[in-house]
Amino acid sequence: IKRIEEVLESVRPMLQRDHGDVDLVEVQGKMIYVSLKGACSGCMMEAATLGGIQQKMIEALGELVQVLPVSYMPVEA
Repeated sequence: IKRIEEVLESVRPMLQRDHGDVDLVEVQGKMIYVSLKGACSGCMMEAATLGGIQQKMIEALGELVQVLPVSYMPVEA
C-alpha cells in the first residue's frame, strides 16, 4: 500500500496542475481502485490518465496491476 501511495504522490503534482487530483480508495489483489477528483473527474482524458498511473504502478511494484476508477469497484452484497 505504501508503494502505491508513493506512486500516487509522484503523479499528484501533474494532476493538480490541471486542477485535478487522485485518491487511493481500495486495493483488492491486483486491482487498485482510485478516485479522480476535480477537473480529472469525467475528463475525456480519464482513461489515458488511469493508463499512465497504471504504467507507473507496474514499474514501481514490478508486477502487473490494474488501476481502475472507483466506479468499477464491485458492490458487495
